[in-house]
Amino acid sequence: MNLERSRALFERAQALLPGGVSSPVRAFRSVGGTPVFLARGEGPLAWDEDGNRYVDLCMSWGPLALGHAPAPVVEAVTAAAALGTSFGTPTAAEVALAETVARLQPLAERVRFVSSGTEAVMSAVRAARGFTGRDLLVKFDGCYHGHADYLLVKAGSGLATSGQPDSAGVPAAVAATTVVLPLDDEAAFRALMSARGAEVAAVIVEPVPANCGLLLQRPEFLAALREETTRHGALLILDEVISGFRLGPGGAAAHYGIAPDLLTYGKVIGGGLPVGAYAGRREVMEVVAPAGPVYQAGTLSGNPVAMSAGRAMLEALERGGWARLEAASATLEALLRPIVEPYPVSLVRLGSIFWLVFQRPAPRAWHQVERAGAERYKRLHRAMLERGVYLAPSAFEVFFTSAAHGDDVLREVADAMREALAIAFEEGA
Repeated sequence: MNLERSRALFERAQALLPGGVSSPVRAFRSVGGTPVFLARGEGPLAWDEDGNRYVDLCMSWGPLALGHAPAPVVEAVTAAAALGTSFGTPTAAEVALAETVARLQPLAERVRFVSSGTEAVMSAVRAARGFTGRDLLVKFDGCYHGHADYLLVKAGSGLATSGQPDSAGVPAAVAATTVVLPLDDEAAFRALMSARGAEVAAVIVEPVPANCGLLLQRPEFLAALREETTRHGALLILDEVISGFRLGPGGAAAHYGIAPDLLTYGKVIGGGLPVGAYAGRREVMEVVAPAGPVYQAGTLSGNPVAMSAGRAMLEALERGGWARLEAASATLEALLRPIVEPYPVSLVRLGSIFWLVFQRPAPRAWHQVERAGAERYKRLHRAMLERGVYLAPSAFEVFFTSAAHGDDVLREVADAMREALAIAFEEGA
């Protein structure tokens, strides 16, 4: 595989960007080799700077539920940009997207737009603390909620890949405002709430933990979070930055039948542009300025180009996109299951989110994930790349289908996986 231009670009990048990238996992540190510099995408496919073609199963880490450059989103972005990219004022576009979000997810009684998932989560936590008058935050080991200081405590995502439980630069006093518990352990959670429930402002969880593998949770565990937070006057925040509007209009909240106090969004609602949002109960959200005393602001929040992209994405998903997304995902699962069956591998799927983990049974908590599987994934990743399939460059990240992934390209993925798994499990490898 010719990656001459990608190598040259990476050399230039390393002279200017820390590690040569703008986000850590992109550096290919855990899988080796040269990071692929993608140049163009269309539907389920992407081409790199050297002209190599890939079936993309990363999909920009989840936002591209309709595939690359879908016509409705491109048309909406083009029309909006022609009128002005940003005004720093209210616009009709943000009202229209808020109305769309609230219509699809009735739990979103009030919505505030921001520019990233990290910003959405840190703002939701601030609102929860302002609403309750409490300081303590409870999170779960391996769940990634962005890179705010008090959330970089036993997080997943790039931290899972590099094996760092915390981040340098986070003051101990800030980290101490967060308590970390294991996933899938109601007893530990109930004990913590019994002892310190009156101090807890909020409990935050990825209802579909998807940043250190796809750790599917039991409904009973999530129900316990709702029960105990209600009992102790704390708020429940569902971080749906990945799952929101990818699992359907109601996201994981609807899938599990859980009504949180606050939800955080990103990925899909931006239609491929940088957008985040936090939303939830009216009385909680009304603490946010200017309605209330909790300050949060953003010059580019709600800008018309991003809002138009998000609305176009959601409306296209309504017009059959979700059905096509599920059909593609079910097809890929059906193709891959007989291929992985002979190996000590688990294929985990929820909707259009997948994970291939080198152990059985599939884990539900980060401490159950066998790190040794990362070496086999490294070989798998390289073999898939050489066969024209782009997977996330980390054993602990998930992969995604889109509504644009048709049967032909899914068969390409299956054929590549058959050969790549054999390589990953070669004797002596």
